[in-house]
Amino acid sequence: MSDRPISVLFVCWGNSARSIMSEAILRQLGGPAFEVASAGIEPSVVNPLTIRVLESARVDTTGLRSKSVDEFLEGGFDYVITVCDTARQSCPVFPGDHEQLHWGYDDPAAATGTEEERYAVFERVMAQIAARIRLFIPAALADHERASHAGPA
Repeated sequence: MSDRPISVLFVCWGNSARSIMSEAILRQLGGPAFEVASAGIEPSVVNPLTIRVLESARVDTTGLRSKSVDEFLEGGFDYVITVCDTARQSCPVFPGDHEQLHWGYDDPAAATGTEEERYAVFERVMAQIAARIRLFIPAALADHERASHAGPA
């Protein structure tokens, strides 16, 4: 396997919930084989329920912050993954050779009701993201392995 980690950027509109969850979960489940970041088209602040749901699932939240896609326009990613439909439509073009994927999820930050009802939406979306990431990791590792053996074209 290549010594270089697989680089992944998750993009959402506000970088307050879905992309932050994706970043934290892949960082934890993927370990050193992945270099992970997240960003927003119009970044805001990390939703407190995002932190709460991640911490209750024992996912490390150290260093999580809302970031702009502008910080990452230099590219160099193996995967750019949009996690909301609005970001998919507005995502800038990142230079370099990478795979662009879209994983659409409901926006938990738009949930209404009591705090516990809204928290339940965050939990559901986090579970969906974690399930998708568990499928993504072996596929990305296999693709990375094949690419490292293929050599230059």
